[in-house]
Amino acid sequence: MTQTTAAVRATGLVKRYGSGDSRVVALAGVDVEFRRGEFTAIMGPSGSGKSTLMHCVAGLDQADEGTVWIGDTELTGLRDTALTHLRRDRVGFVFQAFNLLPTLTALENITLPFDLAGRRHDQDTVRKVIAALNLQSRLHHRPSQLSGGQQQRVACARALVTRPEVVFADEPTGALDSSASAELLGFLRRSVDALGRTVVMVTHEPTAAAYADRVLFLKDGHLVGELRAPDAGSVLERMKSFEKAAA
Repeated sequence: MTQTTAAVRATGLVKRYGSGDSRVVALAGVDVEFRRGEFTAIMGPSGSGKSTLMHCVAGLDQADEGTVWIGDTELTGLRDTALTHLRRDRVGFVFQAFNLLPTLTALENITLPFDLAGRRHDQDTVRKVIAALNLQSRLHHRPSQLSGGQQQRVACARALVTRPEVVFADEPTGALDSSASAELLGFLRRSVDALGRTVVMVTHEPTAAAYADRVLFLKDGHLVGELRAPDAGSVLERMKSFEKAAA
């Protein structure tokens, strides 16, 4: 695969925590690519390294060894200011915790990335994202006046209004009920199909992973499998196979 077809790529990622007998190797030399315009889910048992991998390729954490590229930019060695600008301008984030500012309205939370960058809002993109997430009637409400599903949709809108090269979602449905989860995942799916976005999602839920184009499986800091065109049943069977192998 050429560099131009990868939104994100990493080689030889190693991440360790602690030292001596308590040292944990969270990533043990991972090579991975996330293609442009594709929805990838990352799965694995607790402690497999899936969130660590996402944090390292998203520039939220620094690996001890290896290199990471977002588009044509190598993250390795970037100064803090340059890394902050890259995350703000070229990457979107959706987390299990909504991370909305309680004193701002939904609209102000959505457009916050533009304000932080000192740029004018892209009003056309903002309108399209708000309409796609059906938030028109909630724009002047503060987070405390919104349901969990509505708050997550606001967080998702904030991640998408800057038209990022890649959106990273870390357990985005973890605090949502099944209806709100399906709604959010459906929008992430449409953002790939209709808008050409790249989405990388960490999840432990086979039903969530089934929205992706492919699922990557991690175990003990290693990539141990890939499943394309997944459904919930095939994802669950693959997860069970890893559990049996460990027994």
